[in-house]
Amino acid sequence: MADIRVRMIERLAEVDPAAWDAVANPAGAAFDPFLSWAYLDALETSGSAVEETGWAPRHLLAEDDHGRLIGALPLYVKSHSYGEYVFDHGWANAIERAGGRYYPKLLTGVPFTPATGRRILAADPDIRAGLIRAARQAVRQLGASSWHVLFPYEDGRAELAEAGLLKRQDIQFIFENDGYETYDAFLAALSSRKRKALKKERAAAQAGLTIEQLNGADLTEHHWDVFFECYQDTGARKWGAPYLNREFFRLIHERMAKDILLVMAKDEGGRYIAAALNFIGSQALFGRYWGCLEHRDNLHFELCYHQAIDFALERALKRVEAGAQGAHKLARGYRPRLVYSAHDIVHEDLRAAVADFLEQERPAVEAERVALEAETPYKNG
Repeated sequence: MADIRVRMIERLAEVDPAAWDAVANPAGAAFDPFLSWAYLDALETSGSAVEETGWAPRHLLAEDDHGRLIGALPLYVKSHSYGEYVFDHGWANAIERAGGRYYPKLLTGVPFTPATGRRILAADPDIRAGLIRAARQAVRQLGASSWHVLFPYEDGRAELAEAGLLKRQDIQFIFENDGYETYDAFLAALSSRKRKALKKERAAAQAGLTIEQLNGADLTEHHWDVFFECYQDTGARKWGAPYLNREFFRLIHERMAKDILLVMAKDEGGRYIAAALNFIGSQALFGRYWGCLEHRDNLHFELCYHQAIDFALERALKRVEAGAQGAHKLARGYRPRLVYSAHDIVHEDLRAAVADFLEQERPAVEAERVALEAETPYKNG
């Protein structure tokens, strides 16, 4: 590592987009839209993930002796734990009750996005190890309590564990394409009763509506205006204030429309009443946000889950990741799968307490996954 330098930046705009994308989505690897410069910079440029919102960027760059970018690690200084989908409020409360300070903390992941992906962005394992060491050092340098890595791929999990980070696991509901070429082929894998229930649900949800799947050049500013109105309604009901602003959606429309699927429902009068936003990877479809301007029974299931499966099968994608939580996804063919995070905690007593908690939590989570798997609608479930 003598000829490799790791430095910290405060804005992704300081990095050449092509250089970032070469390490974030290298040739031959599965394309992850959330790691692209276009997506991550849109979060910052729009003011959605910046210091004022509790997401201060402090990204780490690994460069060779010619100044060429050869690795990167997205990193944020967090002043709260919102928008992460890995819940550590109990840890924060514990250390603060003991007179300590949990915030600021450092976080590696994609803001507001509980999708599994690459987190230590380098092809060379030595460079990845160097970035991990640099992140752990940054905890001390920035006066943070801890470093948290959310939803890393399997190879990243092993490297983080080897470095001493604590492993945590949780459950998400993910649709897996088991060689289905059509939605009917997927339905054929379900028990007869469940198959009939989903057909009935979809027919009822679509009654009197036109469902549109919009991608690339099909998307217009009007579509985004309607979607944003839907998104604001859902955000206000769920967490008080939506995380993302209209400028963010303008930027991703401008930069990455080809990587976006917007599913919209139009009533008989031609008015859009609901919308669901998805991002398209090379192997997976990622469902992110949904909202409606008029309630219709089962419309949420249709736009977010059934239409996502339709699209994934048409594109021969391997899976649909529909976000965190939501056991209602189970009946729609989404299976319980383990997802992970890793945690480096400076305070020795808190680290010991968290390690003990995680040892007890892991078998409980696995038992829950097994119980949920038994409830899937598949014939062998």
